[in-house]
Amino acid sequence: MENDNSKPQNYTYLIIFTLILTISSFFVGIGVGGSQKDHLEEIIVLENQETEKPEKVDFSPFWKAWKALEENHIKDFEVNTEEKVWEAIKGLTRAYKDPNTIFMPPVESKQFETEISGKFEGVGMEIGIREDVLTVISPLKGTPAEKAGILSGDRILRIDDESTARMDINEAVSKIRGQKNTNVVLNIYREDEDEPFDVSITRGIIDIPTIETEMRDDGIFVIKLFNFAGQSISKFETAMEQFHRSGSDKLILDLRNNPGGFLQASVEVSSYFLPQGEIILRENFTTDKSSNLYRSKGYTGSNKKIDMVVLINGGSASASEIVAGALGDHGVATTVGSQTFGKGTVQEVIRITSDTSMKITIAEWLTPDGHSFEGVGIKPDVEVERTREDVENEKDPQFDKATEILLK
Repeated sequence: MENDNSKPQNYTYLIIFTLILTISSFFVGIGVGGSQKDHLEEIIVLENQETEKPEKVDFSPFWKAWKALEENHIKDFEVNTEEKVWEAIKGLTRAYKDPNTIFMPPVESKQFETEISGKFEGVGMEIGIREDVLTVISPLKGTPAEKAGILSGDRILRIDDESTARMDINEAVSKIRGQKNTNVVLNIYREDEDEPFDVSITRGIIDIPTIETEMRDDGIFVIKLFNFAGQSISKFETAMEQFHRSGSDKLILDLRNNPGGFLQASVEVSSYFLPQGEIILRENFTTDKSSNLYRSKGYTGSNKKIDMVVLINGGSASASEIVAGALGDHGVATTVGSQTFGKGTVQEVIRITSDTSMKITIAEWLTPDGHSFEGVGIKPDVEVERTREDVENEKDPQFDKATEILLK
């Protein structure tokens, strides 16, 4: 069953906008459905609920193992009962083989609550798990991570000499984040390098830019959108006003290394290019098989004929993928660049105890044509790689191809 999402739903959405590895490892926003318009991207926060024990589950092997360890392991005295329970629940979440489904013990849970406080000190990058390896989705523009040479796609093998094998996102974040003027050393594997190498990053205050615009001499208007935070909505409106006033009918929307943000912001941005009522996103839930439809609001200019290219790469994730997928499926833009990251699921946060919580994947996003991009990303219409050497030499073949397409 599909629900038209023209009204806010009656639960709270909380976005993990980007793992910028700050003191509050995520740059986040909160919106309450029914009282604010901001449907946020990734997390529904629920109150603690009493739950019944699952039926027909034989826990005797678990208790037998518990007793055997207590009675026989030489280090049993070093492990308290709570720690055993927390690690057991972590093992349960790993059985689902979903890096976005994780259990947060007291320390991690408290840090997660801090993540919505809006403090920004850290290294400035988003990370995720790909092929069971901690991976950089995108370093953020102007941050310590970018200045230190971190690139999208870098694999983080060690954090300060500690292996990241089997380390979940929250644990990695807690080890990388920290106060300004302190250092963290990341051991990096990069595909075009023969051996892993260390990168030392000095943490700092993270000041994230939102948008840049340019009217080029060749008649192409360029909008570079760096994130989908709350303020991006008003700033994108201003950028579109500038575009229409410029008289240009050629637009490049650059979403490269944009790790996402508010779901609502992606709907707002898409609404400038799609007629009212057109589907932007399908949200399919795993439990009751229901789905939500997010539709264009048909803002001024959405029916204007323009030539448009959307630039994407491996650092384009979640909200960026929603916009690229919607505009691509409806044929209003040509996508150029390299395959996106592939973050297309929704997580629910459930309070397990008074000081612990769990994030559980409960829904998947699909493009208007019904394509899933979770784990696979969005393949551009025109594939163009931008190598490390291109970046070092300040060359941008992806942007050049976008220009070529619009001027032909």
